[in-house]
Amino acid sequence: MAHEILAATHAVVTLDAALPGIVWPWLVTVNMWAKSIGTGVIFMLFLLLRMYPQQVEKLRLPATIAAFVFINIFLLFTLADLHQPFRMWHIFVYSHWNSAIAVGSFMASGFLGLLTLLGYLAFKKNNETFDKVLLWTTILAIPVTLYTASLMAQCTARELWQMPAESAQMILAALLAGSAFMLLLGGNKLSDEAKNTLGVVLGLSALMAFIIYMSEYIFGPMKAEEIAATIGYIKGDGPYAVMFWLGQWITYILPMLFIVLSRVSKSDAILKLAAILALVGLAIVKHVWLMIPQLLPMS
Repeated sequence: MAHEILAATHAVVTLDAALPGIVWPWLVTVNMWAKSIGTGVIFMLFLLLRMYPQQVEKLRLPATIAAFVFINIFLLFTLADLHQPFRMWHIFVYSHWNSAIAVGSFMASGFLGLLTLLGYLAFKKNNETFDKVLLWTTILAIPVTLYTASLMAQCTARELWQMPAESAQMILAALLAGSAFMLLLGGNKLSDEAKNTLGVVLGLSALMAFIIYMSEYIFGPMKAEEIAATIGYIKGDGPYAVMFWLGQWITYILPMLFIVLSRVSKSDAILKLAAILALVGLAIVKHVWLMIPQLLPMS
């Protein structure tokens, strides 16, 4: 008992704050949306450099700058959501390695460091070294984009957030956002073959993400009463029903249709429209899935 009292006196208060009704507000939506773009652009840059190295030659620097900007947006909104942002340094100094926040903070910082190095190499046109560093940056981008799924899965009282499904959705969001952003960033610099490749990635990512959402929407309530109650917020006249279906149409259904239409008509304008809709809709989809589990009373 004496040992426990002594240990308690050395406790470090890090993020003490009164808990609001919604613990993770729209700040976390922006956090996830920006992270999907930042990591997704790196995924697509790596893919395009392997498949179409000559065409993507001039996209090294713009793509790296875009990833750098969106990862900083992700970190900024993460910091803003901590409630006690000036104690953020405690996460690094007094790290708890069972916490997804601590692990994710180190990974995101390392990822940002690699992006800074990539930007320097791209500016100096040191392409050989750039491509070597890009490989490690792409590998690190995988756990960086996945770490939010582990953070959500640690909220064991929120039955809807399960690690397997959320991990898949995080990766698919990064692929969808990255391919959509690169379609807009590449513009006329990319050939029809490269645009078709990005369109396929965008379309397949949208399809698989939509299937997962519909599977949870239809079959999730069969697993647990908590999921049934949570899904109730987006069914029928639920408060988030309109936003949920608006997000599904804008992010997944319409882009898939427009991608098929663009291949038939060979229209770059329709393909760009699909990319814009996917990027805009992704924020809506992420926001709904973030909010509805937090609306369910825990007692």
